[in-house]
Order: sequence, then structure tokens, then C-alpha cells
Amino acid sequence: MPFNFTKLEIEGLYIIEPKVFGDTRGYFYESYNKTDFYNAGIDIQFIQDNQSFSSKGVLRGLHFQKKYAQDKLVRVISGEVYDVAVDIRNDSPTFGKHYGLILSAENNKQFFIPKGFAHGFCVLSETAIFSYKCSDSYHPEEEDGIIYNDTTFNINWHLEKNKYNVSEKDLKLSEFNLNNKYYSMQGEWL
Repeated sequence: MPFNFTKLEIEGLYIIEPKVFGDTRGYFYESYNKTDFYNAGIDIQFIQDNQSFSSKGVLRGLHFQKKYAQDKLVRVISGEVYDVAVDIRNDSPTFGKHYGLILSAENNKQFFIPKGFAHGFCVLSETAIFSYKCSDSYHPEEEDGIIYNDTTFNINWHLEKNKYNVSEKDLKLSEFNLNNKYYSMQGEWL
């Protein structure tokens, strides 16, 4: 199999490691194969690919869409980021828990994040190119999020706090509230 799928302790999250074929000329690997993902339990129809370029310290997130929730498959093409998913499914046993990992061009890891999660990343290298597949289109009117430094999570973004570069829009995001209605385990907005 060209992929190693690791199910994480938070239901729905996977780390995916492709089999890399390398020699003195460079390398080749398959980054996605619908059949292999389906056989591993990830039966998603991706409809949009996105890519961003960011400098060291850029912190994007924690984002989610309400009505048009998105499954995401994320990876780094160049550089290194610390990537985080927060479970905001109200009826999940891991509601309010987060998982983070380093994604880089060196480790070639991918992170599958299903609907019902807030997502964000912080660039650790001088620059990074971040790529992600989404199961629904971007709908700016449905965009929402949780402030990156919410004390409920105490996320270690692996960079000094005064080195973050956060957009004005993301600085206005709300804090997480355990009493708010977010998603159901089926990925529907409550």
C-alpha cells in the first residue's frame, strides 16, 4: 500500500504518510488515491484544492465553516508548520480536545481533519507552502473560528508568543465556549 494511515485518539483524525520513492535524482510519491483512502475509512469527495504561502510566524486559524462544514486533507509542500485540529463536535467524547503535529516537506506527513473540527497552523520555517483539499467550497458568510490563544486549549504553537503574525480578522475571533452549540458527530451544525 502506498500509504500508512494512523488513526488518532480523537475520532476521525488521521495522520497519513505516503510511501516515498527516492534516489539520487529526487523523489516521487502519490499524495492522494481515492481507493486507498476509501479502504482506510476515509470516504470523502474532495471538490476544491487550496494553497497558501506564508512567512515564519504566520498563524492562521482556528477556522471552521458553519453551514458548509469541510473535511480537509492538509500537507506542506515547502517548509514546516505546526498544524492543529480542535474537536468542536458537541456530542463527541473528545469535545474541546485538540491534536497538533508538525507537517513538513521533509516528513511528507498529511493530516486528515473531518467536519466538526476547527483548524489552524503556524509557520515554523522561514517560509512555507501549505496545501489542502476540501470537501466543500469556501463560503465567507459561513466562516467562523476560535481565537488561536484560547486558554481552554493552551496550544503550544512551537514559536515564541511575540513572534506570531496573526491577521486582524483572526485576532477578532471568539473564545471557545463549552456551552455553545457547535457540530454533531455527523458534521451538522447544531
